Parts: sequence; C-alpha cells; structure tokens
Amino acid sequence: MKKPSICFVIPYFGRWPFWMPFFLESCRRNPDIDWHFFSDCGQPDDLPDNVRIRAIRYEDYLSHVSGRLGIGFHPANPYKLCDIKPTYGFIHEDILQGYDFWGFGDIDVIYGKLRDFFTEELLQGHDLISNHARRISGHLCLIRNNPRMNGLFKRIPDWQRCFCGPHQALDEGAFSRLFLWRKNFPPPLFKFVGLFNPLRRKSVFREAYSTPNARIPWTDGSKSFPSRWFWTEGRLTNDKDGQREFPYLHFMVWKNKWRTQPDPLPEAIWQLAQKQNWQISVQGFEEISW
Repeated sequence: MKKPSICFVIPYFGRWPFWMPFFLESCRRNPDIDWHFFSDCGQPDDLPDNVRIRAIRYEDYLSHVSGRLGIGFHPANPYKLCDIKPTYGFIHEDILQGYDFWGFGDIDVIYGKLRDFFTEELLQGHDLISNHARRISGHLCLIRNNPRMNGLFKRIPDWQRCFCGPHQALDEGAFSRLFLWRKNFPPPLFKFVGLFNPLRRKSVFREAYSTPNARIPWTDGSKSFPSRWFWTEGRLTNDKDGQREFPYLHFMVWKNKWRTQPDPLPEAIWQLAQKQNWQISVQGFEEISW
C-alpha cells in the first residue's frame, strides 16, 4: 500500500515567533511530510529539506487570494487568513499537484511523529481528519486533495460575504457545520445523525488532546493538565500521561503568557533546538531536567 503524501500550506506574515527553530526541528523529524509557507518573514537558518518558504508580500498574497476566489479580499490584519484555511487546497492547487492530502494549521505547535497517528489505513479510508471530536481543528486538519473536497468551502452559506467580513473563526465554525450536524446532541444521537451526512461518514473527528489548559477536559476527563511536555528526538510525551505519545502540542494558552515577557536570545534558542531533546512548559522552552 502506497503511503499517502501530505503537504501543509501555511501563509504567515509579519515576523517569525521566537520558537520557530523548535517548530522547524519538529518538521525535520517528519521527513515524509512537506510544509509550504507563503511569507514575508524571510528564510530561517538551517531550513529543513521538507520546508519551503515562498517569499511574497502580504499585499501580493491578498491579490492572489482575491483572484482565485473572485472576491475582494484585503484584510488589514493577517489573522483574518485563519478564516480562509478551508480554501487553501483551491487557492494553491498548483503547488499541491501530486499530493494525496493537504493540510492547514498553525505554527504555535510542536509536532511529534505525525505518521504514527495519520496512518496509511486511516488516510486511505477518509477524506478529512480533524483532531477535535466535535469541530474542525484549526491548528491541524488534513483534507483529501481532490476537486470535491477543495471546493467544499463554497457550501458555507454566503461564503463570499463571510470571507470579506471581520474574523469569524470560519474554519472551526461554519466549515465544521458542513460535517457535523446537531453537534450539541447527546453522543448517541449525535452519532446517529452523522450516519445521514455523507461528508461525516468519510471523515474522522477524534480528540487528539493537543491543546492543554483549554476548554476540552484532559484524557482522564479532568481539568488537570500536563505541566511539562517532552520532545525527545521527535517523540512527544508529557509529565501526566507516562509514555503515551501525542501527534502534536498546541501551546496556545502558554503562548499568550509568553507575550508578556521579552523574547529569549535567538542564539540560545537555536542552540537548544539543535540538542534534539527539550521540554516545554509555561516557562517556555528549556533543557529536559528529569
């Protein structure tokens, strides 16, 4: 069985965050997956072979999006790009030719061994894989690369107006509702309703427990979250779940705390990232202290 190919598309404008070397190292440890960035941030040092940075000005990228979608898409804030994540397969069909799946996601994440979770069997049998149980996971979602799935965003009601309006979290909201009908029903009834939705039947919505300290309870159903995560030669574990590995860590909550502090020195960050073993906590990125 041929391993399905995967490419993530991520437009990012402004300035790379201080943790970019750690993000890139986690990409490097997934050599059979590609990442394509559209950015004005410049090319980071020691870029992995499977990561490509396509230099483009923000205004030119908006013009490309506008032309592909046939709308006037000119948001002042790049954060609005999150709303159009479901369109990336359509907008960038040229660079995605030959890939079986494309993905959208964020860069406030650290990847584990992604192929251990996105297995050949899982991908062969489904058209969309979300890492939340009851909504699209905007921080990482995989979509089959074909015209039907790439044009699915056009089924979002009044999508042209929504894309041109203020940020609405359309990737996790309106796009999710195409797949998940009556998501607030009790679990047995929610599952039953899904049997009548062709999109749901060919999709996977499973909780990956990727975002600690957020709204979703942890693996044991509690609000007691891991306090430290360990990245060890590409494998991601934490101090609560023993040797259980996770596909990725979305450190959204901790990132908001880091914003109140000065960025670490770039040289220190690069040196630590290259050690291939480090830990992540509310304090940031540090050497592992067992």
